[in-house]
This record gives sequence, C-alpha cells and structure tokens, in this order.
Amino acid sequence: MGTMLSLQKVTKIYPGAGHVKAVDELTFDLEEGEICTLVGPSGCGKTTAMKMINRLISITSGKIIIDGKDISRLNTIELRRSIGYVIQNIGLFPNMTIGENIAIIPKLLKWDRAKIDEKVQRLLEIVNLGPDEYKDRYPNELSGGQQQRIGVARGMAGDPPIMLMDEPFGAIDPINREHLQNEFLKIQEKVKKTIVFVTHDIDEAIKMGDKICLLKDGHLVQFASPEEMLTHPKNDFVADFAGGDRTLKRLNLFTVKRAMKDNPPIINQDETIETARNLFSEISIRYLIAVNSEGRLTGMIDNQDIPDKASLVKDAVAPTNAWLTAQSNLKDGLSEIFTHDYGFLIVVDDAKKVLGWLHTEDIKETLKG
Repeated sequence: MGTMLSLQKVTKIYPGAGHVKAVDELTFDLEEGEICTLVGPSGCGKTTAMKMINRLISITSGKIIIDGKDISRLNTIELRRSIGYVIQNIGLFPNMTIGENIAIIPKLLKWDRAKIDEKVQRLLEIVNLGPDEYKDRYPNELSGGQQQRIGVARGMAGDPPIMLMDEPFGAIDPINREHLQNEFLKIQEKVKKTIVFVTHDIDEAIKMGDKICLLKDGHLVQFASPEEMLTHPKNDFVADFAGGDRTLKRLNLFTVKRAMKDNPPIINQDETIETARNLFSEISIRYLIAVNSEGRLTGMIDNQDIPDKASLVKDAVAPTNAWLTAQSNLKDGLSEIFTHDYGFLIVVDDAKKVLGWLHTEDIKETLKG
C-alpha cells in the first residue's frame, strides 16, 4: 500500500470578480484503497477540487500526482479513461442496454470481446443485479437505485486505480440512499478502489470516508479520519459542521463486534430445565440465551416465565428479535437495546450463531477508548 493520490498546493483561481480562489493551496495524500470524502458548505470548492483530478477543470497552480505520475503531463483522454467517474444524475445512455453502458470504457480501451463480457458479468454480480436478468435491459426499465448501481459498475469497468464520485446518492430518497451506501461499502470491501467522494452531508462523509477533507472558502480546514475529526475537531468551524451530536455520530464508526463481550449466558435448548434453573441461580441473571446444537440462536428463556410442565429448555424458549450481526454499527446496537426489555442485545454471525452480547456499558467503554 502506497500513496495513490497526492494533491500538492493545488489552487484554482477564476479570473474576474477579484480573482477569487475557488481552491487555495489544497494539499493532502490518499493511500491506495482509501475513500476520501470531500465535504463542506455550498461553494467551499469541493466539486472544483474533485474535477481538477480528472482535468474537467484546469489547475491554476500546484500539482496532482496519481500513482507517481504528474497528471499535467498525461494525455487528457487517457487520464479520464483511467479514472472512474460517477455522478449524481448517473448519465446512463438510454438507447444502450445495461451491458453496453457498462462496457463503454473497456471498448474505448480496446479490450477484447471475451474480456469485456466477463467484466460486465462480474460487475453486475458485484452490484447485486443478476447478469441474466439485467444485462440486456434498458435504463428506463430500472428503478433509480438500480440505475445508480449501474452507474457505479460503469465507473469501475475499466479497472481504474481512482474513482471520483460527485454526490452519487444525492438524488435518492433516504431509505434507498442508506441501502446504496451500505451496498457500496460492501462493494468497496471487494474491490478496494481509491475514491474521492464529494458530499454536502457530514453524516454521509463520516459513514463513507476513511479520511474526511473538510473545506471552507476553498481552504482545507481539517484532513483527518472520521474518528479524529469527531473526537478532536480542529476548531469551532469543524465542531459546528460536525454537529453537537458528535459523540452519537461516533457510534456509526464502531461495529457491535468491537464493543461486545464474548461470554454470553447461553444454554443448549436440549438441556433440562433443572440445568437452566441451576445456571440462573449461579450467575444471578433473569434471561438465558437458548441455542441449538450448532450454537445458533433459537430464542430466550425467562427465569420468571418458565412453564410448570417444561422439562427441557426448548419447552420454555420464547422467540426473540433482540439480536444484531457483529458487523452492525453501535448506533443500531444502542437502538436495539432500547427497543427490547432484556437490558442487553445478542450478537450473532451471518448464520445466526451466537458470538456475544452487548450492554450500554460496553458501548460507553468503547466510546471512552
């Protein structure tokens, strides 16, 4: 892993109106595989900064280095073909099929037909749109969210080392927006692209970014990890922009797995009620987590609600929704703890195997650390 993108005193001055500096000596480095979110109030220079990376806007002074090469010395067309570009209104060509839309850059790069077909197939699988069902359809047959995913796939099609994303989820309703953000982060886990992502939304910047670049009036105010920015805002502007609920926002940065304890009070559902009663008195707890022989969650047993006729644990088990997967964030974890009456949350893996349990105290400890 090395530096993939370096901005060195990058400046953009628009002539007229007092030679305003839209971007003023912007300097930061981005490592290979990182997402940098450019954020700030309207007119702060974030879109200008991003568009200078693929020379849609020319640089007045300074340098942009991609993978060790100064972009001012590269052919503009070749540069743009080597950078994925995903925009808010997607820009799919309506008269081309989904497969043809995704294949545009690979065709320009003169890949052979078999390689292009394989790439289209793979990308459709990555964005969870089955190739057999979607490859030959047209954009107007897809929902906005599906079209956005095709836009992302097209941006990745030429295997670009860098992707630029300009408010890619900005026009989508909140429910689908969160879903697309989550989907994109899952895709990024697989493809590990270096990404510059413009957003006006600090919550999106925190969720999506490995690094946040906060701009004001063309100046870099703070370049830091989301955790660093929320814990140690550089000044009042950063603190105000991040919001008064900075501590709550930090809950989005940690997984349930990081905070959970791995000694949950579990019992096999095939054990006797007598064994359960002994366990209840031994550890002074009201609830036990019931699992099957594979360790998968089957429900909860309440010491105060054991039927008289129960002889095995399974006879006393009540189903429960008080669980989350280990990769969920602590914001959801806290919400689920408050939703249920147990005082804790069960943590499971994707196969619903019990891994641990989570209390509000565990969350507090994680935020302290």
